[in-house]
Amino acid sequence: MTTTAPETRGRGRARRGGMTSSTGLYLATSVAALLFLVPFYLLVRNALSTDPEITGEDWTFFPTHLQWGNLTEPFEDPTVDFGRSMWNSLVVGVLHTAGTLAVCSPAGYALARIPYKHADKIFYAVLVTLMVPAAVTFVPSFVLVSSLGWVDSYRGLIVPGLFSGFTCFLFRQYFLGFPKELEEAARVDGLGYWGAYWRVVVPNSLNFFAAIATITFIGGWNAFLWPLVIGQDPSAWTVQVALSSYMTNQTVNYHLIFMATAISILPLLLVFLFLQRWLVQGIAQTGIKG
Repeated sequence: MTTTAPETRGRGRARRGGMTSSTGLYLATSVAALLFLVPFYLLVRNALSTDPEITGEDWTFFPTHLQWGNLTEPFEDPTVDFGRSMWNSLVVGVLHTAGTLAVCSPAGYALARIPYKHADKIFYAVLVTLMVPAAVTFVPSFVLVSSLGWVDSYRGLIVPGLFSGFTCFLFRQYFLGFPKELEEAARVDGLGYWGAYWRVVVPNSLNFFAAIATITFIGGWNAFLWPLVIGQDPSAWTVQVALSSYMTNQTVNYHLIFMATAISILPLLLVFLFLQRWLVQGIAQTGIKG
């Protein structure tokens, strides 16, 4: 059967329409990407400029003479131990992430899999904690940490935030969609709930664990208010607290703030670039598909 002329013209119009929609999609995506990159451009541009070039009326795309010496200035500032604050943030971010996964993932698995008549009540109690504003628990948490002598310590910075109701909720919802057949096979081999969780569930859920770890690490690295209160001594400052110290009532060192900020986001970029594949898969994954 031969193709008629109207059918050929219809296919040609559909093909052109598809190409037009694809072109529009790529154009919109490119514009959105450029808009998202503008803050990063301003950050790099101002970090390699002098204060007069940042605040001056004559704007240039990039300064004529790039101030590469600004790279070392945050580490040479005698008033702020920037290197120490970066290390503190790294320790807090890594331990906070590991501790949150270690606490919330078994809790989510237990709520999803272990039969218990009060499991739903416990789950609802966890959800209730999400409705309590952080400001309500801030003062009692500080009083408790202070009474334990954990001020200006990693314990005070890390331990109070190890349990997250939202993270526990995410793990429970994920484990509800995990194939029960794999766990049943593990129990046939003589494994209990803990053995099935550790030997079967965790190895087959690394994508989701990586996604939660990335989000948790970014949150721990960017935390400001709690480290500001707990880290009263400059040696216990995290990088976000150190950045705030560059702005005082008397002076604002613009190029130093921008350069220190650019340095402080490098670990986040490295974590994202390293885990981006697992991050995307973990967010999209609701279970294991055979």
